[in-house]
Amino acid sequence: MSTIHGLSSLASQGGVMPKESALEVGRFEKSLTIGIPREVSFQENRIPLVPDSVSVLVSNGHTVLIETNAGKSANFEDKDFSECGAKIVYTSKEIYESDIVLKVAPPTLEELEMIKDKQTLLSILQIGMQSAGYVQKMSSKKITALAYEYLKDETNVYSVIQAMSEIVGSASILIASELMSNTSGGKGEILGGIPGIPPTEVVILGAGTVGENAARVAVGLGANVKVFDSSSYKLRRLQRNLGFPVATSTLSPNALLNALKNCDVAIGAILSKEGRSPVVVTEEMVAEMRNGSVIIDVSIDQGGCFETSEVTNHSHPTYKKFGVIHYCVPNIASRVAKTASFALSNIFTPIILSMGECGGVEALLEKDKHVRDAAYLYRGMVTNKYVSEITRLPYRDLNLLMATRF
Repeated sequence: MSTIHGLSSLASQGGVMPKESALEVGRFEKSLTIGIPREVSFQENRIPLVPDSVSVLVSNGHTVLIETNAGKSANFEDKDFSECGAKIVYTSKEIYESDIVLKVAPPTLEELEMIKDKQTLLSILQIGMQSAGYVQKMSSKKITALAYEYLKDETNVYSVIQAMSEIVGSASILIASELMSNTSGGKGEILGGIPGIPPTEVVILGAGTVGENAARVAVGLGANVKVFDSSSYKLRRLQRNLGFPVATSTLSPNALLNALKNCDVAIGAILSKEGRSPVVVTEEMVAEMRNGSVIIDVSIDQGGCFETSEVTNHSHPTYKKFGVIHYCVPNIASRVAKTASFALSNIFTPIILSMGECGGVEALLEKDKHVRDAAYLYRGMVTNKYVSEITRLPYRDLNLLMATRF
């Protein structure tokens, strides 16, 4: 009996505990209601939580509302979510009654009308693409809003941007491979290299996450790769991260032109932290490229780094100029929506769990600096300097607001 009593005592202290009991002990301090609307923005196919993550949140006492068909474009059916404990609702209005609205694309003006006062919103912001009164509308409702593009992880990396960039970098090479085939109007060549045939020449502009992942996939297929960037540090970092040598160069116009003249594929991945991406390839340089070569301008989200780039979409993704195939779709990650949704879900699930454990979004903002960096509105006050400058709304320091909130 004493042995049994001893084991019972140890279990009660958490030393030997079944998973079910451990889950109960680690329960939330505040139960949250999370609403996920169906995306209405053009060709936005991602969803911020996948069924497995819904199951985790529900198991921890939270309520997840999902608008019917919200996951359909990412190949998730309503039953996939309902079987994991989500409640399927049939109007957007019900979603916007939730404590937290979690979505991918920025809310449309119609969706902003449904947001209730003092609600919490998590979404992409894309402040450069919003109308003058967009943030003012949210501010008037005293909401707290977090932007994915400002969210950082423990290593101070922009976690959502990093994850999407990894996906886009890999996808850009696969898209180029497809566009080189006869069925896509290309040269009828395979991207890569096989014995006895010269390998594909790939030029990558930008040595960030997109460029690094594009280089990794291209080299894996057997292509010759040359990476250009204005930063020698980024080029060295790319070489180190890849673990194998690729040709690199700073952005010298002559060296870039010579590389473009001989390449089969050019990937544009030069992004700006604020504002428009720099145009580093002129129209005259594109005119010197081989007939049937391919440009994938990933930077088109910020205007593009090729002078000949024009925004396209997933339905009509390409056009030709000077005989060069241009692919300039802004939202490449939506092309592989299921993979992208898993990546987003892996980021947001721990954050929402932390919100519950802390006692709500405000408590998490006080505790977690990295989540706090993502907040651009707090109770309707603009707390991001860049958003304040763009919107010309007064800026308030969130650190000070957190210190005085009680």
